[in-house]
Amino acid sequence: MKWQAIEIDTYLQAKEYVDTAIIPLVPISWEKEVKGTVAMGEFIMIMADELERQFRGRVIQFPAFSYLKSEPLDDRVQRLECWYQELTEHGVKHVVYITSDHDWKTAENKLSDMLLWLPTIPLEHMDHQYKVQTVSDQIKQLLPIMTNKWQNDSGLQND
Repeated sequence: MKWQAIEIDTYLQAKEYVDTAIIPLVPISWEKEVKGTVAMGEFIMIMADELERQFRGRVIQFPAFSYLKSEPLDDRVQRLECWYQELTEHGVKHVVYITSDHDWKTAENKLSDMLLWLPTIPLEHMDHQYKVQTVSDQIKQLLPIMTNKWQNDSGLQND
């Protein structure tokens, strides 16, 4: 489900099954590497959309967590932790952050849940069929990571 009014109605009816939040981490920079930064955010939003589609009924995709590349990483982590606290206090069991920004890898141990980092694949000049195949190939790699997370987390809760 996505962060849309019509889908939230569905969520409210079935929220006991929706236990995972997907939060795309999208950088903004108007100063340097503008096009690369835009491509990074665009790629991650496509990947988040596809993850949501694959796991519809189990996940809810939140709006992008946008931040300035110039913002100190610790400040970003602190703001993101506020999101995590809000969600987990209200029943979300798993939070998955997805990004192409390598800065987050250096702060991964400071995050309260799973970070999926993917290198940006420039989709801009690909023909549609190749773009669909490329995204599909990337998602195939993420599916077992997500299912393993759920299995491992549920196993920990039963011990």
